[in-house]
Amino acid sequence: MTPSAPAKAPRARTGTDVAASYEAALEELEQLVAQLDAGQLPLDQLLVRYQRGAELLAYCRSRLDVVENQIKVLEAGELKPWDGA
Repeated sequence: MTPSAPAKAPRARTGTDVAASYEAALEELEQLVAQLDAGQLPLDQLLVRYQRGAELLAYCRSRLDVVENQIKVLEAGELKPWDGA
């Protein structure tokens, strides 16, 4: 029987650098949610991961806001509905 791999600890951050990219932040956030949903973490680790998740969520929201503002500029100040077809 192989022992399970230890859960990744949140990585160290410098300054306001939360993640390398939106995609990396989203992937890490998904992993944290899975760990939290599993309900197998001790209380102290649960709190640390919850705080990290809150940081990642704020980062993702801010990146989406920046992109939305850039799209508004490209669309002459008017955000147009997406036509995915």
